[in-house]
Amino acid sequence: MNITIVGTGYVGLVTGTTLAELGNSVYCVDIDEKKVTDMKNGIVPIYEPNLEEMFLRNIQAERLFFTTNLKEALDKSEVIYLALPTPPGEDGSADLSYVLKVANDIGEMMTEYKVIVNKSTVPVGTADRVSEVIASKTQIEFDVVSNPEFLREGFAVEDSMNPARVVVGSSSDKAKDIMAKIYQPFTNTGIPIIFMDEKSSELTKYASNSFLAVKITFMNEIANYCEKVGADVDKVRLGMGSDDRIGHRFLFPGIGYGGSCFPKDVKALIKSGKEENFNFQILEATESVNISQKVILVSEIEKYFGGNIEGKTIALWGLAFKANTDDIREASSLDNVELLLEKGVKIVAYDTVAEKNVQKILGDKIQYAKTMYEALENADALFIATEWPEFKNPNFKLMAEKMNSKVIFDGRNMYPLEIPEQNGFYYKSIGRKTILN
Repeated sequence: MNITIVGTGYVGLVTGTTLAELGNSVYCVDIDEKKVTDMKNGIVPIYEPNLEEMFLRNIQAERLFFTTNLKEALDKSEVIYLALPTPPGEDGSADLSYVLKVANDIGEMMTEYKVIVNKSTVPVGTADRVSEVIASKTQIEFDVVSNPEFLREGFAVEDSMNPARVVVGSSSDKAKDIMAKIYQPFTNTGIPIIFMDEKSSELTKYASNSFLAVKITFMNEIANYCEKVGADVDKVRLGMGSDDRIGHRFLFPGIGYGGSCFPKDVKALIKSGKEENFNFQILEATESVNISQKVILVSEIEKYFGGNIEGKTIALWGLAFKANTDDIREASSLDNVELLLEKGVKIVAYDTVAEKNVQKILGDKIQYAKTMYEALENADALFIATEWPEFKNPNFKLMAEKMNSKVIFDGRNMYPLEIPEQNGFYYKSIGRKTILN
């Protein structure tokens, strides 16, 4: 099948590459000419493990194409995926201007039946709004479908090729048949496709992400309480997660959630609720707790240094909001950097994947190390903000040699408590006892 993907951000590029891998001819459209040229030359614009290999394979197989010409791609395709940004406005609502602008363009350009698929995360009722915009521009038959994505950054290729489920919201039998054909390679292997109405499909995405945000935040609250009463959150987590009604995933405490989805989607659902005179009290609490959780270790750093950290040098391991991505949107690292800089701290950061994105925002306000150990030179403390695999088994002897003080503040609970204790480090993590050197 011929498919157009409008928007080559994270969701659009992964979706387009996946659909090409399933044997379709995919035309990816973006207004950024340089980006399109780079992709034509085999340059992947985002960091995502295993994406480049699949990307290049499908370009070589002539199943994956890139263009700035929407009309050209539209004329070649029966199905049009909208993978456009829906950034939060000042009030938290999702900005649909990109989606509705392209819907308007499609209405003006289409010459035959199309299925328009909302892949972007959008508020309930967006399919109706897209339909209204297109219908105002054409008399040609079309259908609008909601097909939310559930990709985890860092595991997007795995998730796209082996989804837990495919959710499709549509009231059109014709559109359902077309979507079923697209996803037949999945259903043939037992992956379910769940058909529902458009509004339920749109809400499914928001509800899923918001629930996971609540789960993370609840575990962070438990972790903070563990420190008050002398319990160990790792043991509590294992005990809880062994209950199959709860499960082990998203029970890892730390310095809050970030990224492009959870913060934005929680805000948007809160805002959507208010528009219907409904208060999502649990989500409002989740958002509030997460804001505090992100910088919870800064007060611990101040406490360790007697209340004044001005002039101190802190090594920061990790800038991305999570491992295996270069995404720094809503990253906890940046909240900590901002607060620490305000307090007069010098920061030397190490994250070769996310560094360029941070430099665009912070410039030379912080220093950037070429290696994780270089960041430790003359550091008064180490702050771990991202759970990159290379941080899991460091050379503690070398760390001690490079640092002014053997002090670690671990926002991701990277080490069993006995490891820093055996190496003589002061070690403060989340929800566990503090190791005193």
